[in-house]
Amino acid sequence: MNKKVTFIDWGLQDYQVAWDKQGDLFSKVVETKTNNRLQNTAVPTDNFLVFTEHPHVYTLGNSGKFEHLLLDEQGLQEKQATYYKINRGGDITYHGPGQLVGYPILDLENFFTDIHLYLRTLEEAIILTLADYGIAAGRYPGYTGVWLDPDKESARKICAMGVRASRWVTMHGFAFNVNTDLSYFKNIVPCGIDDKAVASMEGELGYKLNMDEVKNTLKNHIAQLFQMDLRSED
Repeated sequence: MNKKVTFIDWGLQDYQVAWDKQGDLFSKVVETKTNNRLQNTAVPTDNFLVFTEHPHVYTLGNSGKFEHLLLDEQGLQEKQATYYKINRGGDITYHGPGQLVGYPILDLENFFTDIHLYLRTLEEAIILTLADYGIAAGRYPGYTGVWLDPDKESARKICAMGVRASRWVTMHGFAFNVNTDLSYFKNIVPCGIDDKAVASMEGELGYKLNMDEVKNTLKNHIAQLFQMDLRSED
């Protein structure tokens, strides 16, 4: 099992460009696995952990409903936002500046072959990161992601998740609201949930966070929980 993981920070990246780049990395890992099976070889598969931010964009997953987007084409233009239907799980969500998006592209056969455990482990990394900043968070029964006050009427989501896996290789991932402009969520039914609010670290703490600091904290928690040998891209 190869626990070496290459960490890549794309910074602010157009969603379509990031989607294509993510797809290239994903295809590379799947191709290695396919060749190993066909040629009876054991070439180690690569793993990647990508962090990025996107310009304003709404994305709809496989199980989502288009009517959960509350903007027409003109409304999208006015908000300087784009829209994509994509091949992850989940419903509709928003990405934008100040939101930390993570794309783990991992061969889970290098770690553990359990998608539910994979999601719970990503959630735990977010929960631990929030705890480092004095924010208590947890899980909301029946839903993926990370929530504040999950056992109260004031439950609100601070991190959404939607993943896809093929031959145990993952793509897509999580969207963690750090310094996110939450007004953009008013234009959708977030993740198909119409009776719960969204939250951000900035909104909870009352000040803008240092994004590089948050990235480093979260990256370290992910590496520890997955027992990764994390290395930065050359």
